[in-house]
Amino acid sequence: MTTCFRALCCKGPPPARPEYDLVCIGLTGSGKTSLLSKLCSESPENVVSTTGFSIKAVPFQNAILNVKELGGADNIRKYWSRYYQGSQGVIFVLDSASSEDDLETARNELHSALQHPQLCTLPFLILANHQDKPAARSVQEVKKYFELEPLARGKRWILQPCSLDDMDALKDSFSQLINLLEEKDHEAVRM
Repeated sequence: MTTCFRALCCKGPPPARPEYDLVCIGLTGSGKTSLLSKLCSESPENVVSTTGFSIKAVPFQNAILNVKELGGADNIRKYWSRYYQGSQGVIFVLDSASSEDDLETARNELHSALQHPQLCTLPFLILANHQDKPAARSVQEVKKYFELEPLARGKRWILQPCSLDDMDALKDSFSQLINLLEEKDHEAVRM
């Protein structure tokens, strides 16, 4: 009886979930705001493209991700690097069904981010969004076009397909990112 009482009443508060500060970048129209809103269980009808930046706390069972989403318009991208400080990981969202010109711009922006001094050692989650569209490029096509193998060699990165229609796959992608963030935490403790 005592054991049952102790198990029910004396558990104490649940252990605190770690919080990670992330930066989310990608061109306008790639779906950053929609994906983050859906992860936060917000209505997709109220989504408005980000013109500057926004911050969302995205809760997961084992962590809370404080995501600083930066607008992807031409006139805003030049300021992205001002918001990188303090980031522990990067989410890069690309429209896998975009035009060749937009894909080239996204590739250049991703290359810049992967090589930026404040981001180059951080884990990257690269989301090939809009996989539900007929013109969407596969993950293998994106990997080849973006030259990720040679560019990201030695870095921690994940490339995943996604769309708003497949929340399980999206949540799994973020779980993989959380695992990379936890590994980075454990390495810092060992040093």
